[in-house]
Amino acid sequence: MTIIEGSPSIKLDVVAGLTAAAVVLPKAMAYATVAGLPVAVGLYTAFVPMVIYALLGSSRVLSVSSTATLGILVATQLGLAVPDGDSLRLLTATATLGTLVGAILLVARLLRLGFVASFISAPVLTGFKAGIGVVIVLDQVPKLFGIHITKQGFLYDVLSVVHHLPDTSLMTLVVAVATFAVLICMERLWPHSPAPLVAVGGSIAAAWFFGLEGQGVALVGHIPQGFPSLTLPDLALIQQLLPGATGIALMSFTESIAAGRAFAKNSDPPINANRELLAVGAANLGGALFGAMPAGGGTSQTAVVRSVGGQSQKASLVTAGAALATMLFLAPLLGMLPYATLAAVVIVYSVGLIQPAEFRAIHKVRTMEFRWAVAAFLGVIIFGTLQGIVVAIILSLIGLTSQTANPQVHVIGRKRGTDVLRPISNEHPDDETFEGLLILRPEGRLFFVNAQAVADQIKALMLKHQPRVLVLDLSRVPDIEYSALQMLVEGEARMADSGPVIWLAGLNPGVMKVVEHAGLAERLGRERMVFNAHLAIDRYLATKAT
Repeated sequence: MTIIEGSPSIKLDVVAGLTAAAVVLPKAMAYATVAGLPVAVGLYTAFVPMVIYALLGSSRVLSVSSTATLGILVATQLGLAVPDGDSLRLLTATATLGTLVGAILLVARLLRLGFVASFISAPVLTGFKAGIGVVIVLDQVPKLFGIHITKQGFLYDVLSVVHHLPDTSLMTLVVAVATFAVLICMERLWPHSPAPLVAVGGSIAAAWFFGLEGQGVALVGHIPQGFPSLTLPDLALIQQLLPGATGIALMSFTESIAAGRAFAKNSDPPINANRELLAVGAANLGGALFGAMPAGGGTSQTAVVRSVGGQSQKASLVTAGAALATMLFLAPLLGMLPYATLAAVVIVYSVGLIQPAEFRAIHKVRTMEFRWAVAAFLGVIIFGTLQGIVVAIILSLIGLTSQTANPQVHVIGRKRGTDVLRPISNEHPDDETFEGLLILRPEGRLFFVNAQAVADQIKALMLKHQPRVLVLDLSRVPDIEYSALQMLVEGEARMADSGPVIWLAGLNPGVMKVVEHAGLAERLGRERMVFNAHLAIDRYLATKAT
């Protein structure tokens, strides 16, 4: 009975896996060229890491292989490690880089660092990915025209491309334009279609039938046939590759978590960040030993699996099986593939990283975060991709610090004729306050970074309102760190002689505990420790009447 009930699900996974293979395998080969690696490396990345993640991951449909972002990050790091482009050293450096990425993710799992998935803010990530998209497009443009440039940096590369345009191979450009036409038309008319497979198959057929290589069109050439061989890392490269591997590991994990959560159904088990560290780390480590480049969860390929009804990681196993079959039987045929076709595939599926609508949405809501997004974008363009990660992290930390270092302290009033308390504002000029009583409500955790800023705001408001009783409504304060608590204790002691009387209201259990341990609760007594701000008003009015 179980088998009968499960058979439709298995059929859906088989169909989803084969459909995804038609999209994933050509893109994986294309992304390998982005990294400056042989196309066979793309097939290896769509095989070993995908199988390992399918066995260990917490997402039911996440498809793990190479991605555009990781491809350009790997290219930057390999360019530094192997500047002469020696093929054997490139493969060894790739194995070393992948091993480091996997090891970093596994160590992060041991330390339970799954929370770093949210370490880069969404606006900064938007800017970073847009920068990556622009860099990838520029990186592939020379292949569309059949020209060669020496990479020296973004602006120099733009000028170099323009300078070499007279050397364009017209037949190469025709192949590129035809590929663009197939990809764009099929994607618009048939979303999530096997457009890359059609484009790749058509270009291989054209290369054979028209003898494109003899007409100046660069082809992929020989691809090793068979199962990938064992590739060991080079320990001498660890120190050089470690900083870049850390950035790649962060981006691999961030992309994987984002894609897994984006396509999870309500009925699916929740995505476990720490388990994802284990699965993606093991996938990278295992893949590195068998010739794969660093891998991560891909949004577009996962969308294909979900859109055609994929139900479980069986779909990924089917896709990996298709990759293995391609390596074993179709490798000689793939050698006829024009590089211009791969470049067109990369551009079509990487340009989605550039989302002007997201920039507009961010600007519409928050100007500050829009500046972060633009700064992250420019960081990638000006400083490079790996340095761009550092810029993105620094911007996220600055954003976090700016939001926590200056929390709001609201003056609280009561809506006239009701029992509703809310911050005083120009929108509600009729809200009532009470002579001699000032209710202040800090927002957020109080700790050493923002304690002085909060104290300064409170002091300024006291000087302005000159209250006899100051009520600190701590209902919006989840925690008070020791430095902030000491400042509160010392402030109350100073005010005991000449300032207003301090009452505390709305303390949650955690804050109450630290206030009690500091002896402040005993000093204030029950009369000045109030359950909430409503009772503080009632008590003040009753005391005043008496």
